[in-house]
Amino acid sequence: MSGHLETGVTCRKIGPMTNPLLDFSGLPLFDRIRPEHVAPAVDSLLVESNAALEAVTASDFPAEWSAISRVLDVPTEKLGRAWGAVSHLNSVADTPELRAAYNEALPRVTEFWTRLGADERLYAKYKAIDPATLNPEQRQAHKNAIRNFVLSGAELTGEAKDRFSRIQERQAELSQKFSEHALDATDAYA
Repeated sequence: MSGHLETGVTCRKIGPMTNPLLDFSGLPLFDRIRPEHVAPAVDSLLVESNAALEAVTASDFPAEWSAISRVLDVPTEKLGRAWGAVSHLNSVADTPELRAAYNEALPRVTEFWTRLGADERLYAKYKAIDPATLNPEQRQAHKNAIRNFVLSGAELTGEAKDRFSRIQERQAELSQKFSEHALDATDAYA
């Protein structure tokens, strides 16, 4: 796996169709993204991101900035980019089918990002990185990452951690419902 997004990749085949959400060769292919692309892309990207998370949190994986970045950043960037395209389309080109596909995938995507941000194993790896081995930009990113772990509940335990996860999922659900109501009201007014 390389340390950057793949280039020159064509749309990945999923059954008889190609999935533009899995094409990272250039800008998002908004004109080709359809509701039926969302679930297969999210499924595929979550599998890759979860595998990367398990790899970097293994006990024998080095607590080194470049090693973690090389393995974890590529699949999570792809997931973020694909989900960002779906979210954008859901906001600006809302259809009942896209809304349904978005709402079906939202809990799984939210659960992954919540779990990633609060993963104690990954947090421990980041805390074990020696800031003296980092350049100034990496030191700042490391400092921000440590802060983000704390803000994402990595230091919570037991019921507090479970409650935080439930709050994150509920917040994502309510935010989506608010957006849907705002779009519906705008459409009704027009």
